[in-house]
Amino acid sequence: MSSPIVFLEVEPQDRSTVTEHFGDAVILAEDLQGKGILEKCKDAEIISCFIYSQFTKDALKKLPKLKLIATRSVGYDHIDLAACKERDIVVCNVPDYGSHVIAEHVFALLLGTLRHVREGDERVEGGTFDYHGLRGITLRGKTIGIIGTGKIGRRVAQIAHGFSMKILATDRCRTLELEDLLGVEYVPLPELLAQSDIITIHVPAIPETEHMISSAAFKQMKDGVILVNTARGSVIDSPALVKAIKSGKVRYALLDVLEHEKNFSENKELIAFPGVVSTPHIAFYTDESMGNMYHDAFLSIEQWKTGAQPEHFVKPPQVICDLSTVKNKK
Repeated sequence: MSSPIVFLEVEPQDRSTVTEHFGDAVILAEDLQGKGILEKCKDAEIISCFIYSQFTKDALKKLPKLKLIATRSVGYDHIDLAACKERDIVVCNVPDYGSHVIAEHVFALLLGTLRHVREGDERVEGGTFDYHGLRGITLRGKTIGIIGTGKIGRRVAQIAHGFSMKILATDRCRTLELEDLLGVEYVPLPELLAQSDIITIHVPAIPETEHMISSAAFKQMKDGVILVNTARGSVIDSPALVKAIKSGKVRYALLDVLEHEKNFSENKELIAFPGVVSTPHIAFYTDESMGNMYHDAFLSIEQWKTGAQPEHFVKPPQVICDLSTVKNKK
């Protein structure tokens, strides 16, 4: 079973999407670490994957012909970029398959939780049509702190503005349009943590962001804060979050991602708390976004095959400015 093109982590409903463009491609449902998958990929020049295929230095050694990795994701922390550079392997991602769908999920989690939608439905289905005990929390007038104002964070700000929320933000650089059009106030991270009623995370999984939300960060937050994470699980120190929930520092933790998604037993204590609402990494998962993922991956492959540099090739991250330079707009 060999082909110059292999697609990994393909769901059954997406197989026809791939075959229409690359009829000779090997299409597999498993990720790269599945049993026997590396052997099946050994002749591949091109591999398209999702986030669960770990392209480590050791894995890349077993893929001697590999020239292009087209990950169908924004993040690329599952790929050893340094090892790829050594081998002249081009890495491409999907910069924006649908930032709005993740921003929508942030508010789906917030509204579903703060207005007790699930509990209300269960109560009615059980034969009790009674609102007592289901008093909710409104978003209007609350302060939302957005950590990271890239494509997704900007969409969150737009929606928050529609709810008449006060919007704080922290990022390496300010986005002037958000300040001018939506009234976003950029502040240093400690100030955002201290002032926000709701904190939502939109940063990539890179060494600088690992455990960004730590015990020290929780100490700076308001008591009863609401924390939302649709970014990456590694951004939050899970044991620190457990302690923060137990102490009442965090009232609700709304998590679409977990730190130990591949070792789920480590999350049992966390997800058992009544104030924790978790979904299985579905913020990105819509028909529209999945279609966009494949479209951009196909585009990168076709551009590479012509000898051109794909427009979505992954560039080394560049820090233009730093959080310490962020000041309030006067």
